[in-house]
Amino acid sequence: MKSIVLVAALSIFARDAQAQAVELKIGHVGSPGSLFDLSAREFARRVEEKLKGKAKVEVYGSSQLGDDTELLQKVKLGTLDFALPSTVMSSVVPAYGLFEMPYLVANREHMKRIEKEIVWPRLAPLAEKAGYKVIAVWENGFRQITNNVHPIETPEDLKGIKLRVPKGKWRVKMFQAYGASPSAMGLSEVFVALQTGVMDGEENPLTQIYTSKFQEVQKFLSMTDHVYTPAYVVTAPRKWEALPAEVRKGVEEAARETQAYVYDNGARMDQDLLGKLKTAGMKVNQADKKAFRAASKPVYDEFSAEVPGGKEMIDKAIALGPAK
Repeated sequence: MKSIVLVAALSIFARDAQAQAVELKIGHVGSPGSLFDLSAREFARRVEEKLKGKAKVEVYGSSQLGDDTELLQKVKLGTLDFALPSTVMSSVVPAYGLFEMPYLVANREHMKRIEKEIVWPRLAPLAEKAGYKVIAVWENGFRQITNNVHPIETPEDLKGIKLRVPKGKWRVKMFQAYGASPSAMGLSEVFVALQTGVMDGEENPLTQIYTSKFQEVQKFLSMTDHVYTPAYVVTAPRKWEALPAEVRKGVEEAARETQAYVYDNGARMDQDLLGKLKTAGMKVNQADKKAFRAASKPVYDEFSAEVPGGKEMIDKAIALGPAK
């Protein structure tokens, strides 16, 4: 009889232990196979490996839980555990507009130095004051321009082109400075906008262009590399502090360790996807980056004047770059 009671007790204990596994959700806007999708799934795998069943991460991509703005709102309200915003961070914390400055980030090694010297000591605390805790920095990537009018070689070629941009005022200002007619909208709306001609073009990293199938509705791909956009794994401070310490430690370690995977895949996709987009029929050209840099000065000036400490951050980021 005692052995039956013991087996029953152990069964209940095992069931309770299983029930106590922390279930976490991360939402993002990337399509299947995108860098966001691969990154989030690798993060989920690492969390489960580290915490051995004590926590489980469910991934919701393709804007299933909303666009970037909606995802951030859900994180702040506590109805979503993690989001993976990129450009949109500048709309909730103006200082993140630093990464909207054209041609600021030279390469991923440069970004690592900016992360260490600017993101963690300066930007992360500002995000926390606004209701968002950054636990890791990943990547969206170097952005290129696609459109259906003509190749974009210089800023003058953008004159009058209706261009979709992500939500964040500095990207709008940038393309206004280049002469385009930019409009902000969520990524999930872009394919139809291009297909119907509501928008002539858009700008994104190759991973988002290819996995969103923009090659099916766009003729020209212009390699501008005009902005490198980081992505941030964010949660709400209150939600974060409510997690068991062991879970916090494991999740944060997994998120930060995933960065190397993200950068490796980002670099690989930059190479692989260009060939695939050419094969799909897109006409590819290299833009005059010197001309784009020259046209970018007003954006730098405005950011420096409008955002507290903006010029100081720009100067520091440039100083951390490769020798010229």
